[in-house]
Amino acid sequence: MPELSKGPAQTVAGPPGTPVQVQGRWRQLSLLGGTMLVDSTEASLVSSLFPLIRQSLGVSLGALGILTAASKIVGVFTGPFWVWAAQRWSRKSVLVVATGLWGLWGVAAGFSQNFTQLVILYTILAAGYAAANPIITELIGDLFGSSSRGRAIGFVYGAISLVGAVIGPLKGQLAGVDEGWRWGLWGIGGFNILLGIALLIWFRDPGRGASEQQLADLDRTSREAVSKLSWDKAFSLLRIRSLVILLVSRLLSGHLLVGTFAVVFLVDVYGFSTQRASLIILPFGVGYFLGTLLGGFAVDRVSRRNPRSGPVAVLQAAQFAFAVLAYFGTQFRYDSILVFGALFALIGAAQGMNPGINRPMVMAITPPELRGAAFALYASIAEAIAWAGYSLGAGFLADAVGLRVVFLWVLVVLMLVNGLFLTLLYRTYAVDTARIQEELDTRRRDVLADPR
Repeated sequence: MPELSKGPAQTVAGPPGTPVQVQGRWRQLSLLGGTMLVDSTEASLVSSLFPLIRQSLGVSLGALGILTAASKIVGVFTGPFWVWAAQRWSRKSVLVVATGLWGLWGVAAGFSQNFTQLVILYTILAAGYAAANPIITELIGDLFGSSSRGRAIGFVYGAISLVGAVIGPLKGQLAGVDEGWRWGLWGIGGFNILLGIALLIWFRDPGRGASEQQLADLDRTSREAVSKLSWDKAFSLLRIRSLVILLVSRLLSGHLLVGTFAVVFLVDVYGFSTQRASLIILPFGVGYFLGTLLGGFAVDRVSRRNPRSGPVAVLQAAQFAFAVLAYFGTQFRYDSILVFGALFALIGAAQGMNPGINRPMVMAITPPELRGAAFALYASIAEAIAWAGYSLGAGFLADAVGLRVVFLWVLVVLMLVNGLFLTLLYRTYAVDTARIQEELDTRRRDVLADPR
């Protein structure tokens, strides 16, 4: 019979029904959050400083759509590759290389002499960063049990947004520096390399299934023996109805456009300067931070009280709230940037609720070994296609009909459609979560019954 976890193992399982505690989970989470923070900051740098890039390299607004689309499309291919590599070697080594040392490409992008060079180097940079979302989210699922995943993800995405909000106006001030966008890429790329070294030294992978009640007290070898990924298992993801619905919903997530075009929207539509328009990044980030905390706590709470439909209702409400707030925040002219700041704070809060809700929902309907592949589908493919499509389309449509019209259809109308579409989850989510719990129960019985 396999031995139970003991000694310096990283999981502490209490009596049946009590939450599993992975030792050092918050310390490990801080390292993972720091990595995602730098990756997302570098990814948003180009969009927030695009007015400078446009002036420096002599390109049109459509170039922003090309940059964003290229960086997202490449993740469709490299995201699943990094998940495979993490299964083949280790999640830690992939993160060290792909999201840490890969910052060298960010430094190189800062030396671009024309738009073609910037597109190529920025796309290569994004190819590595595509590893962060699926692998780190998978790791969070192994560090935290089902009763605390919402809060953990909320803290990570909230901290990323909050720090990014503080950095945002600082990035905007690079507009006053000659070729300031280059200094931004150099600085963040260098800091990312340092974080890669920190991951190499201090990060400890708890192993797949470490936070599952049924598997936590098994030794790591036994846990991972029953959690090996195969092609059959990977393709079985598409048979999970709730996951397919969430994937389609991600394709309908027009709110992804805000992070790319918010600053240039205020510059082009309402005539603010780049430095003044970039000031909304702070309230938007603070709102997003509060939204992630609210979403995380809400999904943990409703999952305990009403696990069958509670998370679905909270996710659906977030889409409707975003659409209403986006209408008032983008379709009316306000003379003061402070009014826009207040409205974008509320928009950020509605958008920020999503990660703390949808990520735990994906975890709840997939077994441990498939979560990385599920998040590759969800973030690296579906989200990337949506982001690329909206960014590329918005960039060119804005040249023809204006960003205000684009925002109306994508941020308001499409998000209302998204909220209505999520109604389908009421028929599938409870069934899919129950199936996963039954599968984990079976695995535990099989492992403990093995006489070897």
